[in-house]
Amino acid sequence: MSAQVAHILVIRLSAMGDVAMTVPVLKAFSKAYPEIKVTVLTRAFFAPFFAQIANVSVKVIALNGKHKGIFGLRKLYKELKKEKVDAVADLHNVLRSNILKHFFKLGKIPFEQINKGREEKKALTRWKDKVFEPLKSTHQRYLDVFEVLGLPFELKSEHVLSRETVDTPTNNLVGDNTKKWIGIAPFSQHEGKEYKYELMLQIIQELDKKNVYKILLFGGGKKETQLLQNTAQKFQNATCIAGQLTIRQELDLISNLDVMLSMDSGNGHLAAMYGIPVVTIWGVTHPYAGFAPFGQSEKNNILPDLATFNKIPTSVYGNKIPDGYEKVMHSILPEVVLERILEIVK
Repeated sequence: MSAQVAHILVIRLSAMGDVAMTVPVLKAFSKAYPEIKVTVLTRAFFAPFFAQIANVSVKVIALNGKHKGIFGLRKLYKELKKEKVDAVADLHNVLRSNILKHFFKLGKIPFEQINKGREEKKALTRWKDKVFEPLKSTHQRYLDVFEVLGLPFELKSEHVLSRETVDTPTNNLVGDNTKKWIGIAPFSQHEGKEYKYELMLQIIQELDKKNVYKILLFGGGKKETQLLQNTAQKFQNATCIAGQLTIRQELDLISNLDVMLSMDSGNGHLAAMYGIPVVTIWGVTHPYAGFAPFGQSEKNNILPDLATFNKIPTSVYGNKIPDGYEKVMHSILPEVVLERILEIVK
């Protein structure tokens, strides 16, 4: 079928980390099939992720506007049909993309969807009779969709984006750029995979004492931004990035980091798509579920005490915390995290 494909639609609407994980995959696809046009259907916020990749353009879905509801999705299908899409790789497999699948199937356009491995993930995350073994990475699950469409290709560590140029306003915000840049993204959507802030402050304090690093604090949301601003004021070498830059400027900055410290969350995946070393702190989730940042050493996965907390992973998303697991993160000592960061930036 691949000989008949001139234009492929790739669907991945959210979340930020999952969208970022498509980037190395599409970079590899573009190199393997430079003659095939790729349109990524996603949210407007994520469009800058794909700016570097040849033959890739973005179609923005207006979820709360003209593409809302089943009639809006039908309108979206008609718009895409005009662009002569030959095949669809659905890397999301949610209600909206399933509705679109119905329209594309009626139009006899091949439509393949990601196998999320729900049963395997249930076995990995259940608290009793757990099957504790590594599952396919999300990146591999994305690759599998293209292979079913007759478009196989290899994904290698080299399939990352190039470093971007940091503009003058961003440089002015960061300040002295002769120091190595350490990004820290201390927040996560769910408490179960967020390092305790008092422990994170110990890491920041030790890095600040050395006076050879610039500590850049990433986050989002009003409450988080205020906390990061307060933290930055306490340390000579720390700067709050949250709320200061556009997403384009933030990506440019991330692409120039020497290392990113993150939770099992989106900022780690943003750094990984540029090939930046990412040290990831894992709480009640685990890399075995397949969401580790792209191309990273296993040494960069900092895990809790799994002998004591043997129900980990307790869920895929970190939203289920068993009784007695509220202090999982306390089993990860700040000095262990710090040691790994310093090994990378030395």
